[in-house]
Amino acid sequence: MTTHREPLDSVLDTVGETPLVRVHESPDEAPVYAKLESFNPGASVKDRIGKYMLEQMLERGDLAPGGTVIEPTAGNTGIGFAVAARQLDLDAVFVVPERFSVEKQTLMRALGAEVINTPTEDGMERAIERAHELAGELENAAVPQQFSNPLNAEAHYETTGPEIHDALDGEVGAIVAGCGTAGTLMGTARYLRDQNSDTYVVAVEPEGSLYARLEGDHVEEDEYKTEGIGTHNPATNELFDPEFVDDVIQVSDEAAHHELKRLASEEGHLVASSAGAASVAACQVADDIADGVIDAPHDTVATIFPDSSERYLSKDIYGTYAEWEG
Repeated sequence: MTTHREPLDSVLDTVGETPLVRVHESPDEAPVYAKLESFNPGASVKDRIGKYMLEQMLERGDLAPGGTVIEPTAGNTGIGFAVAARQLDLDAVFVVPERFSVEKQTLMRALGAEVINTPTEDGMERAIERAHELAGELENAAVPQQFSNPLNAEAHYETTGPEIHDALDGEVGAIVAGCGTAGTLMGTARYLRDQNSDTYVVAVEPEGSLYARLEGDHVEEDEYKTEGIGTHNPATNELFDPEFVDDVIQVSDEAAHHELKRLASEEGHLVASSAGAASVAACQVADDIADGVIDAPHDTVATIFPDSSERYLSKDIYGTYAEWEG
């Protein structure tokens, strides 16, 4: 169920205004509420930046109608941009490391985009390089570059933050969200902090990711299965502001996997590993608020469930932890 009650002119009009739903594993003294971003038309939180960033780039003249948007992406951003691009008279090309979800790449192509794969071992860095190479070969082409473009965070400042604030009547004690580009957390948290400067801000990443190093923690780098959040090279994630974050919580792949299965079987949430990690961390923060360990302005925690588990069924996401392919 959405808040949309009247006929709409375009699929872009359905982006945002997603439900905010209680996570019942959280304590009654400090409930967690999750934003269900799979209710967007492209079924992820990245629909927000796809619509917002392309509209702003057209308005600023970074792109002209009929041009080409080229983006390095693990998948959901590509789907979000692809949904928006065709409606805004733009072509779309996405550069995706091979290992990422086949479902996401199939959906990008179904939406009319071209998908170019780069070797898994070359990481996102090579995908970024290739996107810029392609943009240099075409006229009227641009790389939105979600990892560094302030419009990414601005999209969430303008939409996600106000929606959470209004749904909770302004009583948001903490915001806990996974960090991939960090745009979702940074934009949402900045809005909430502008309403109440004491709002507690927590970044979530998988164990093996390196955001925590920016907070001075000596964490070990390792591979991880959780998709869509985390980084092996914080230098490419320019939107993350360590001075703005109160804590970085690392969640093991196994804990995230256990939680995504629990969320489905007990609470009816068909969400993926990034949501599992966010739920684990948000409930931890809620427990700390309830126990007085964290001094938050309100006894409520907001988090974000970025997408749907249907994107990862080919990786046996609901199998055993050993069977799950990250």
